[in-house]
Amino acid sequence: MFRVLIQGTVDAVWKEITRTDAPIAAFFNNRMHVRELKPGARLAMRSPDGKYTGVVGEILEYVPQKRFSHTFQFTNFDDPPCKVTYELEPVDGAVQFTLTIGDLPAGTKTAKQMVQGGTMIVNTLKAFIETGQPSFGTRMLYVLFKVMAPFSPKRCLSKNWPIDGPNK
Repeated sequence: MFRVLIQGTVDAVWKEITRTDAPIAAFFNNRMHVRELKPGARLAMRSPDGKYTGVVGEILEYVPQKRFSHTFQFTNFDDPPCKVTYELEPVDGAVQFTLTIGDLPAGTKTAKQMVQGGTMIVNTLKAFIETGQPSFGTRMLYVLFKVMAPFSPKRCLSKNWPIDGPNK
């Protein structure tokens, strides 16, 4: 579990973690593609240009301003999916944001990436809501991601991960 207190509103945090109209700074600058934000809908986290898909899943729970949960599977690994849950709780004019990872397959590449990524997600979300941008180091990392995108495995091409059908 990863938790952070964010000086901002529940509305601002909720809009950022569920936005589909632009990249989400806290989610490694990926853009969420989904037909509708509702349980059962498939989602994909794609590069800003939409060419590559890094994560796919299915929405499990969607309670506006409170809780968003979905399965999570990296497209570049053959590991089984895990579950991520984002919870928002107002606390004295701020928001307690909690990221919980469940059903994490122990000893997998996914487990290693999720443990490392959780801290970055909550810290980047906090920085973005409080200052309007991720930290300098995170912004530089996102520049590197853009430069390295053409070297992504072909299996990560978005055409291989439609949100209207079953994942491959």
